[in-house]
Amino acid sequence: MRYLILFGLLSALSDAQNAEMKLRVDATDASRHILHAAMNIPAKPGPMTLLYPEWIPGEHGPTGPIVDLVGLKISANGKAISWSRDAVNMYAFHVTVPAGASALDVVFDFITPPEAAGFTSGASATTELAVLNWNQVLLYPEGLPSDQIRLQANLKVPNGWKYGTALPIARESGNEIEFQPAPLTTLIDSPVSAGAHYRTIELGNSLGESHFLHVAGDSDRAIELSDELIEHYKNLVQETGALFGARHYRSYHFLLTLSDHVASFGLEHHESSDDRIAERGMIDEVTRKVNAYLLPHEFTHSWNGKYRRPAGLATPNYADPMKGGLLWVYEGLTQYLGQILTPRSGLLTPDEFRDELAITAAALDHKYGRNWRPLEDTAVAAQLLYNAREDYAGYRRGVDYYDEGTLIWLEVDVLIRDLSKGAKSLNDFCRAFEGGPGGVPALKTYTFEDVVAGLNAVQPYDWAGFLNKRLESVGPRTTPLGGIENGGWKVTYSSLRSEMWRNHEDDGKNLNLNYSIGLKVSEEGNISDVAYGGPAQKAGVSPSTKLVAVNGRQYFPVVLREAVQSAVSKTAPIELLIKNGEYYQTFKIDYHGGELYPHLTRDESKADVLSKIIEPLVKKK
Repeated sequence: MRYLILFGLLSALSDAQNAEMKLRVDATDASRHILHAAMNIPAKPGPMTLLYPEWIPGEHGPTGPIVDLVGLKISANGKAISWSRDAVNMYAFHVTVPAGASALDVVFDFITPPEAAGFTSGASATTELAVLNWNQVLLYPEGLPSDQIRLQANLKVPNGWKYGTALPIARESGNEIEFQPAPLTTLIDSPVSAGAHYRTIELGNSLGESHFLHVAGDSDRAIELSDELIEHYKNLVQETGALFGARHYRSYHFLLTLSDHVASFGLEHHESSDDRIAERGMIDEVTRKVNAYLLPHEFTHSWNGKYRRPAGLATPNYADPMKGGLLWVYEGLTQYLGQILTPRSGLLTPDEFRDELAITAAALDHKYGRNWRPLEDTAVAAQLLYNAREDYAGYRRGVDYYDEGTLIWLEVDVLIRDLSKGAKSLNDFCRAFEGGPGGVPALKTYTFEDVVAGLNAVQPYDWAGFLNKRLESVGPRTTPLGGIENGGWKVTYSSLRSEMWRNHEDDGKNLNLNYSIGLKVSEEGNISDVAYGGPAQKAGVSPSTKLVAVNGRQYFPVVLREAVQSAVSKTAPIELLIKNGEYYQTFKIDYHGGELYPHLTRDESKADVLSKIIEPLVKKK
């Protein structure tokens, strides 16, 4: 009898969901940091649980901003219904649907955070623009996969604002947009950007699909992309077509937001990407170069992450926890491909790409945390590490599967080229593993064994042993530098800052002396991090303190830099006066090695495979 009752409940729920949910979002108050949501949810009489999205795809953690859902009211047939939050699952709301009711009416507001930190839990609106992530403004019934829940959405934007999205549109009327009905999965995977300063740039057709760059800025000047830069993004479209040989979307939309007052990040979607950088990020060359990898990275996710996805991350709804053990593929391979697509498209020069690769390699090679934490654990613990503090970052290790993934997959690429005597490369793996028929969004999961099999299909080798060693090793000198070294280059250090190093310091408004005295200091003197095991840490300096004076003189970046330079010819230690809370203390750092910054230096004894890797696949006319 119990099984018959359960079957009956599931059947009733399924019947109720055959009708479409409806969602209306009023974003006209977005500049005041509030969105208004109204839903109509088909239902059957009896107990029912509504869920707020908790595990957000691409954020790899339980990051749904539930604390900003306010004003929740539920009714049926015009009468209010009481609700209660689950005592354990804070994202679940229990209601009892009254007899005779066929739907619930749900209204609530969402407060958009003012802080420019976090993913979709961070700031997403200013007076001039807004980015709507649908997971912020909806509830959905428990018990069905998100693919089986259909929803028809409407959006109202401020008067005069333009918008962009990958979500198909049914009709428009003034400042209101009615979207075509779509599965809940597709809706949440299709954000909308809108703004008063807005332009849409066509990036061309490739493999039968159209591509668009939608740019929202806090000013008209911010969205004035140069013709040369636009051409680079058009190159990016063509290069991905040549790399993968197929597209798994109906059209693709870059949603680029340029503001100093929203959260800065990139978040992948199957048919679009939510990309956010500073207001002058496309017109200030320093900021543009520092963020040059962003759009190539998120675009690559359409193939690696959305079409091909680790089985542990392909959950059926937004309540089931995700397992991040294969993020070194999901994010690591994407990081590598995004980085090599950048010079292939012209967004960075080969020299700038190598400078950036040297910065990546040096940072990983100096992480004290390598002595205890294997790379695989950074992937498994991703949901914790995204919010980890910056202090003692090298000792803790963060989401290293991004950058270390770059080094691992570079090593794989170089090794395939060497073993096949140049006949094969990682390009062949990408086309076979992530290409496929294309044409429409699809999901194809994989396991570690599938990755190994895919590599062996391109070039036989002990890939399982190769990968496991790099994922599980701990201790010094475990950084996977084989791709650089066997690719014809080596990591070296000198007192000369590369252009990209200068760009990072200028953009971050800090002084990075990690490889000399072991400090990272802001222009105001705030010590954000201390290299564990470095000279400053050994002398007693700790992070989250403030540098007041250097050798008796008030701190300025140039004062500290010159003190490190002059210490080379002196025997006296460098003296730092540091404020820790309410107390001051002087620390003496006995360091005389001068400034040290990473570079890639050509090794003429080996073939220059690295330069071959970053050559464009599409020959320019």
